[in-house]
Amino acid sequence: MTIVFSTERLVVRPWEESDADRLFDMYGRMEVVRYLGATPAVMTEPEQALRAVARWRERSADPRFGVWAVQRPDGVVAGTVLLVPLPDGDGEVEVGWHFHPDSWGHGYATEAARGAVEKGFAEGLDEIFAVVHPPNTASVRVCERLGMTPQGLTDRWYGIELAAFRIARS
Repeated sequence: MTIVFSTERLVVRPWEESDADRLFDMYGRMEVVRYLGATPAVMTEPEQALRAVARWRERSADPRFGVWAVQRPDGVVAGTVLLVPLPDGDGEVEVGWHFHPDSWGHGYATEAARGAVEKGFAEGLDEIFAVVHPPNTASVRVCERLGMTPQGLTDRWYGIELAAFRIARS
């Protein structure tokens, strides 16, 4: 197994075809996708999960960036953490996270996102952003726990109004 990075409790690695059932179960839930994109949509067919794995593999061609699986200590994939260039940006990079409801409330999102931020800074990034739908209070709290500074509302990167947060390398 290729490991992108690990934390005290988590292993972050590329998504694999063998994870497709878990990925489909996670992204097939409205409570997971309700704050993703301008028009949230659940996966409705298992083949969508396999296509997502292939797409995310392509986004991980540059080893600095990727959309990765977050594996719990029991071996179950808890969710996704990402570190990717923001669309239509000027080189800005985003950290993000999506987790299965059975992995909510354990600090996994904060732990995985902190690891992704540390990886980004180790790779030479000077700043990292997060963009969050304002009603997504759980993700706002993750940003706060990461020590990110609120930047206000913006529609700059995704064409919808999102709350932006920023953390700079110290």
